[in-house]
Amino acid sequence: MALLALGFLALLPLAAALPWLQIGQIQDASTLLVFLGRASGILGLSFLLSAALISVRIPGFDAWFGGLTRLWKIHHVFGAASFLLLMAHPLLLSFAAAHASVRASAAVLFPDPSAWSIWAGWQALAAMTVFLAPTFWFFGRPNYKRWKALHSLAGPAVMLGVLHALPLSRSFPLGKAVWLGYGSLAILAFVYRICLARYFGCQRYTIVSAESAGAGIVELAMKPEGQLLDYHPGQFIYLTPLDPGLPSGRNEEHPYTISSSPREGVLRIAIKDAGDASGALQKVSLGSQALVEGPYGAFFPAKRKATSELWIAGGIGLAPFLSCARTLTSSESVDIDLIYCVQDETRAHFRAELEAIASQVAGFRLWLHYFYREGPLSARFITTCCADFAAREIFLCGPGPLMDLARRELRRNKVPLRRIHSEDFTWL
Repeated sequence: MALLALGFLALLPLAAALPWLQIGQIQDASTLLVFLGRASGILGLSFLLSAALISVRIPGFDAWFGGLTRLWKIHHVFGAASFLLLMAHPLLLSFAAAHASVRASAAVLFPDPSAWSIWAGWQALAAMTVFLAPTFWFFGRPNYKRWKALHSLAGPAVMLGVLHALPLSRSFPLGKAVWLGYGSLAILAFVYRICLARYFGCQRYTIVSAESAGAGIVELAMKPEGQLLDYHPGQFIYLTPLDPGLPSGRNEEHPYTISSSPREGVLRIAIKDAGDASGALQKVSLGSQALVEGPYGAFFPAKRKATSELWIAGGIGLAPFLSCARTLTSSESVDIDLIYCVQDETRAHFRAELEAIASQVAGFRLWLHYFYREGPLSARFITTCCADFAAREIFLCGPGPLMDLARRELRRNKVPLRRIHSEDFTWL
């Protein structure tokens, strides 16, 4: 339903402009190009506003779309489509004017300096090129810190895009109202995310313990200054550490999965040393403060039915399963198999605790998959641990290669996609 509402908003400007676009008057290639040029501009700006609107990241908003990772994928699709449509917009109009003369075609691309609204459009497109281009796959994996900084140009791009559209929309009904209304929502979303979320959307926590779970893994426990975060297992937060002694990552937000049970009096997150910021947190000062924003995600449904489940975890991808396992009690009736995939015994973090839970909760079973001994995860190994896996709800979390391999093995054994649930942090 939320996706349908977003689609309606995205298509509303084009629907309002259809009478002005005069489809019935398309008679030749030139008029067709004019139509396509105008339509691509309207749809491109609308998609840009849609992408900005859903980037607001208010906790709970993402649940309407099936979780933040799914919402970010929608955001990326809108952003990429917007960029391509707005690139095509001036080119199509220039090609349409070429039938008159080369000068007329060039004038579309390079108008008189007094045509400020046209130049506003060019500036919007330039800003989009700077902050969107690095996200395309052929540029490689972007630097996270640089990517976050470049995305601050999204606000100016949105404002310049609306300034470009407003004077040009006077000739069709509701044009100004549509752009002003939708543009204002998008700009408010951007202002909240960049300027206000830190003050109105975050809770302040104190780090009370930092326990090593093995080489390169630390589990932080935090107590809130106010009320403890309301969450369910499988969700994650954005953490902004404020420790002045951190050599890296101070005042930077990064996503981490909650590893504690909602029944605990503290909030715990397990962090792997995977870069400068996460590496610095391995030695964060106790008593220092951090900002917590969330919770986000819908890895496990908030209201789960009593069904048989298979969990496949790899490395630090164990965190959402650890949170859920810690929530189980001996009186519960569950049917859960956890396959924990690690390189070797030294990397089986939290093994002792999981084995203790398995000994107390009758329907919870732990299986260890060691890559050095078993090789890549296979359907044969999964069948050994859980013979009826094809009939279960299956949850995956771990490194990308492991999740890709697990999906292939599951699909090869006729497991429907609707019963394979995963969370991909590369989108965050």
